Amino acid sequence: MNQIQRTKARYSTRNLTRLSLLSVIAFLLMYVEFPLAFIAPPFIKIDLSDMPALIGGFAMGPVAGITIELVKCILTFFVRGTTTGGVGELSNFIVGALFVGLSAKFYSERRTYRGAVVGLLMGVIGMTLVATLSNYFVVFPLYGKIMPMEAIINMGRAVTPRVKSLWDLMVYCIVPFNLVKGLIVSAATLALYKRVSHFLHD
Repeated sequence: MNQIQRTKARYSTRNLTRLSLLSVIAFLLMYVEFPLAFIAPPFIKIDLSDMPALIGGFAMGPVAGITIELVKCILTFFVRGTTTGGVGELSNFIVGALFVGLSAKFYSERRTYRGAVVGLLMGVIGMTLVATLSNYFVVFPLYGKIMPMEAIINMGRAVTPRVKSLWDLMVYCIVPFNLVKGLIVSAATLALYKRVSHFLHD
C-alpha cells in the first residue's frame, strides 16, 4: 500500500469513527426530551438529537450530516421500537435530513458565522414546512388509529382554543413547535460547533 492509499484509508477510518460517534450521541439525545406544553400537546416533545448531525454536517459536509440522521433513526427503530410501523421514524429522518442537509449545504458554500446562521434559518423553515405536511398527511392519521382523532384535536384545543380541526392543530401547534425547536437546536449548534469542530477536522 503506497502513501496515498494509506492516507485515504486513514481518512476513511477517521471519518467512520466520527460519524459513528456523532450518530450514537444523536441517538442518546433522543432519550432527553421534554414537552413545550405552552405551544403543543404534551405528547409532542422536543429533543436535541439533530444537533450532532448539524455539527457533523458543518464539519464534514451535508452528506455526513444526513448519514448521522439516518443512523440515528435506524438505531431508534431497532432499539426503542416503533408505534407507527416505521412511518414515524421515516418522517423523522426526512424532516431531520432536510434540516441538516439545507443548513450544512449552505454553510459549506459560505463558511462564515453569517453563513452558518443563514443556513440554519433556511433549515428551520424547510424543516417546519415538511414537518407540517408529513404530520398532517401521514403521522397524525396514523396516531388516529391508536387514539381517536377528536381526542388529539381536543389536546390541541387545550393549548389554544383556536384549534378546531387537524389543520388548525398543524397551524397553531405544529408550526410554532417546530420553529421553536429548530431555533433552540440551531442556537445550541452555534454555541458548540466552534468548541468541538477541531476534533472533527484533520
